[in-house]
Amino acid sequence: MATLTLSAVKKQFGGTQVLHGIDLDVEDGEMIVVVGASGCGKSTLLRIVAGLESPTSGTVRIDGRDVTALEPADRDIAMVFQNYALYPHMSVFDNMAYGLRIRGQSATEIRRRVNEAAEMLEIGALLTRKPRQLSGGQRQRVAMGRAVVREPKLFLFDEPLSNLDAKLRVQMRAEIRRLQKRLGVTSLFVTHDQVEAMTLGDRLVVMHQGRAAQVASPMQVWGQPEDTYVAGFIGSPAMNFLAATLAQGGAGATLKAGPTEIFADAPRPGAEGRKLTIGIRPEHVVIGEGGLPLQVDLVEPLGSETVIHGRLPSGEVLTARLPVAAGGIGATLPVFLPASAWHVFDEAGARLA
Repeated sequence: MATLTLSAVKKQFGGTQVLHGIDLDVEDGEMIVVVGASGCGKSTLLRIVAGLESPTSGTVRIDGRDVTALEPADRDIAMVFQNYALYPHMSVFDNMAYGLRIRGQSATEIRRRVNEAAEMLEIGALLTRKPRQLSGGQRQRVAMGRAVVREPKLFLFDEPLSNLDAKLRVQMRAEIRRLQKRLGVTSLFVTHDQVEAMTLGDRLVVMHQGRAAQVASPMQVWGQPEDTYVAGFIGSPAMNFLAATLAQGGAGATLKAGPTEIFADAPRPGAEGRKLTIGIRPEHVVIGEGGLPLQVDLVEPLGSETVIHGRLPSGEVLTARLPVAAGGIGATLPVFLPASAWHVFDEAGARLA
């Protein structure tokens, strides 16, 4: 059990700045998920915590101890990789026991820890098999078991579910969360998958171009995104963004949808005519008589819901997530954009309300 503290961590490769000063405090037993698109710096950040990369500047502390210059083996961490990283010539038992043998644990202690972890992960019957005899999900359990037996202060997960099929990813996601909660081990989990991030994390670190765009609970990130990047990245389908202007005297925001104007009576800072961006999530778009005409371009029936993609008279694209099937390609649907569900951003994309 430990805390993790990152202070002003920067990383530069040649003339390219990959991390621009990351500050993060991870509490004892907390599961933090670092999420972002490819190239945002999330894997580099994890490698710095693991000791596989050195920061250009800044410090990494585990349980208050500065480990910035320490080798990975001296940090008391365990890492679960995307590609499992199992020794193909070793049995499951030996793969799980290898790290303990290197550390000089007794044979009795090794067997106790491996058997306990195998029982916890339901792989007790696989201990004599080689990795090639296992399915992808079984291999991932072995990789997790190898981390568990070390009883580390910190778990690091590097996109461990990326190689699994959709059904198995859901199952393993739940198992990782149960295991982490049961063990209470402080964990840092890196993924590009927002569903994994939302379901696994106590808090999320949403990375964008080497910076932490927002650090907050999953529901806070979803409900109060700090900027248009976070708002557009978290949520599926992505949030709709529409152009708007500030009404006279800052009394509210006016959204112009073709010939129609929608006024939200809520105070906004700034002068009349200030450019704004209004965000509204697809699930908050409502169909009803007298609404704005949405020309349907694409319909995605998903069983329990239907996702509609179309265009407003202004030419702006709008996506609606509806609980029932509605219309087909080429149809015109009347839609309402309730002002109570608006997210308001300034011209630069920063959140106003």
